[in-house]
Formats: sequence, C-alpha cells, structure tokens
Amino acid sequence: MQGLASYITGRLLLAPVVLLVISFATFALGRYAPGDYVEIQAGTRARPETIERIRHERGLDDPVYEQYGRYAWRALHGDFGESKRYRGVAVEDVIFPRLWVTVQYNAIALILTFGIGIPIGTWAATKRGTWLDPLAIGTFLLFASVPVVVSVPALQWLFAVKLGWLPTSGWRVHEFFGVELGIFSRQIILPMLILTLPGVAGVARYMRGQVLEVLDQDYVRTARAKGLRGDVVVSRHVVRNALLPIATILGFELAGLLAGSIFVETLLGIPGIGLYAFESIGSRDYDSIMAIVLMGSAAFIAANLLVDIAYGFIDPRIRLPGAVRP
Repeated sequence: MQGLASYITGRLLLAPVVLLVISFATFALGRYAPGDYVEIQAGTRARPETIERIRHERGLDDPVYEQYGRYAWRALHGDFGESKRYRGVAVEDVIFPRLWVTVQYNAIALILTFGIGIPIGTWAATKRGTWLDPLAIGTFLLFASVPVVVSVPALQWLFAVKLGWLPTSGWRVHEFFGVELGIFSRQIILPMLILTLPGVAGVARYMRGQVLEVLDQDYVRTARAKGLRGDVVVSRHVVRNALLPIATILGFELAGLLAGSIFVETLLGIPGIGLYAFESIGSRDYDSIMAIVLMGSAAFIAANLLVDIAYGFIDPRIRLPGAVRP
C-alpha cells in the first residue's frame, strides 16, 4: 500500500506540470494562429485605431507570457474568461451545462459498448473454429464500417421518417430531484445506437484476441484438467486475465466522455461540448477553447491514473514501482 500511495502521489504531483505545459502551448497557439482575435471580435468595419484601443484595454499587446500569467491566475480562481459567442456570459456558465449533456449520453454509450462488447468477444473466442465466431464479430464490424455522416441520416430516415418511432433530433431533459437528465427521453435512443453499435466491434475484437491468448496458457489447461466446467474456467480464470488490456481502452474512453462527438451533436442537434468546441474554433473564441482543452487534458490524466490503479486490482501479479511485495 505504501508503494501504491507513493506512486499515486508522484502522478498527482506531475499532473499540474503537464497541465501547465499543455495550457501554455494552447494559449500561445491561440495568440499566434492566423486570424487576429481582436479584429474578428471587432468586426470588419472597425477602424484600426479602435482595434488597437481594444487590444490595449484587454492587455493583448503585452508579451504572451504576461498574458498567459494573467489567464492562469484567473483560471486557478475559477475564472475562465468571457464567452465571445455568448456576449456577457462567463465561459464556465456556458461549458458546464453542455459538458453535463455530453457526459450523460457518452456515459450510457460507454456502459453499453463495454457491456455488450466484452461478452460478445468472450463468446466469439470460445466458438473459435465455428461459423458463430466470424458471424458475431462481422455483424458489429458492419456497423463500424459505416461513417457517422452516413449512419445518422440513414437512421433518421428509418426510425423517424418511415416508422415514426423516434424524433429526428433534439435533446429533451427531465428534472429529477433538481438534476436535469436527458437520458430518460426518446431523443437519447438515436445517439445511443450511433455511438454504441460501431464501438462494440472494437471492444469485441480486442477482447476476443485477449481471450484466445489466455486460453492457450498453462494455468487454463490445468484448471480444465482438474475437472472444472468450461463456463467456470472462462469466468474465473480467462476473463479476469483478459480484462487487463481492456482496462487501458476503458481509460481512454473515460477521458473521451468529455470530448463529445462533433458529428453526432451537430447532426442530431444535441447541445453538448463537442458542438460548442466546433463553434468556438470557428468563431475564434479562445477563452472557451482554452477551457475545453484544460478540462479534456485533466480528464485524460485522471483516466490514466485510474487505469494504473485498476491494474493492481484486476491482476494481483502486477506490482507498481516501489510496492511492497509479500
């Protein structure tokens, strides 16, 4: 436990350094990228002296490191600036509601993807050499081969226009104990289908490969020689060891919860963070872009830390650096 605690402490101390480097690089790129921020906000008819006055008032004529220092100090106190797309509204007041929308449908898609993909991959591995193996994987590969820009209109046409079962787009929320949730409405079904079905293929294929590798291990043959049933061998010995690499994929997917899907949110009219990031880039809303990048980076660091910790619980043979061995 002492080794695990020291490892976690080291990773936590490294996280601010990583965020500092990422934030400064993003801030500098925003200032030196093509397209003057002030000119875009002031409009094409603004006079040069007006543009210079605005730049001076906002401190944008100072060296970039001074600008970054002011921004970092405000960000540490929870002030991420003002949204230029929604004038007079703080960035955090725009981002967090959209972030909550994105997390909701992505969390459900993540649960379904792994909840379906892991059993399908395990089952396909146990059916190696039969027609059921390629059928199980190939069915989901068919969904994965269709681009989102094609699958979204196709599903809208089928379920909304022809059958009339689902709404074509939108995001409807219901309030439960003061919390707005959109996962209990029919609008959530199309995003779930679009995100889950292609994702199952990747998880199932990876899980199948890991299970096949574990099935050839000596301890599995020993368990079978002891007379254990096939389902017991798979559940107790095979799946647990095959899940270790899957934890890495799960970590990256957890970080992706905050990213959203630009295509899905745009085509289905979901007011999530992915759509807002796309809009912010198009309107040169640098404060919003910075906040989104910082939150995404923090989520990625946290997800990797959780994966490293999960390794020790999934496979007891793994010992983190400095861990006390029995």
